[in-house]
Order: sequence, then structure tokens, then C-alpha cells
Amino acid sequence: MVFKRRLKPAASVDLIPMIDVIFQLVVFFMVSSTFIITPGIPLEFPDSTTAEPVVITKLIVTIVSENELYLNEDRTSLSRLPELINSLSENSEQDIQSVILEGDRRASYSLLVNVLDILRESGFTGINLRMKDPGN
Repeated sequence: MVFKRRLKPAASVDLIPMIDVIFQLVVFFMVSSTFIITPGIPLEFPDSTTAEPVVITKLIVTIVSENELYLNEDRTSLSRLPELINSLSENSEQDIQSVILEGDRRASYSLLVNVLDILRESGFTGINLRMKDPGN
């Protein structure tokens, strides 16, 4: 006499936990890849109607006032700026050709020209001025 089983074993893979894990990974990488690290200095950028997006470089010079200049995140003075730029470009694996120059709206024009002169004497050919986006 042969007995038949009434219940058949269910051999299926539950995909819902795997989909949840994949979704969490996608959200994590989307959120973590959008952070851009820039110095946390409050600036008022000047307005521009013809501002264009530029490629982010490794060298950002921020001008707040005569006594407050930043090279990337490091605070410096106008007199020490040339030696810091030269040491940074010598220690870099890549040849840095362009610089982003950020200036506060209240920074003097002569200070901006002095920093531009220092950058050009250091051999930088592409100097981009950061502006406020026309839409903001």
C-alpha cells in the first residue's frame, strides 16, 4: 500500500528581505555620494547673471577679509599664501592647473587682485571665480 502525502514541501525563495536590503544600500550610496566637503566659512557671494558651472578642483582659495584667507580648509595670511600654494602643488600627485577663488562680497578689490597675482605667479592658468547661481 502506497501512501500519498497531502502537503507538498514549499521550496521557494522569499525575495522581499533581499529587495529591502538592496533598497537600503541604494539609498545609502545615493545620500553619501552627494556630500561635497568645502570649508565652512559663511560667505556672501556676489550676484552674476552669466555664471557657469566649473569643475571642482583640489585647490580652493577663500577670501573673507585682509586677515582671513583660507587655502582649502586651512586658515592662512596673504604673506604665507605663496609658500603654501607652492608646497601644496609640489606634494600633489596631479598637476593642478586650475583654482577656484571664492571671495566674500565685502572683500576689497585690491585684496582679490593681490591673491590673483599670487596665483598667477605660482603658475596657475585657470582661475575660476565662484559666484552665486543666477537662479538662487
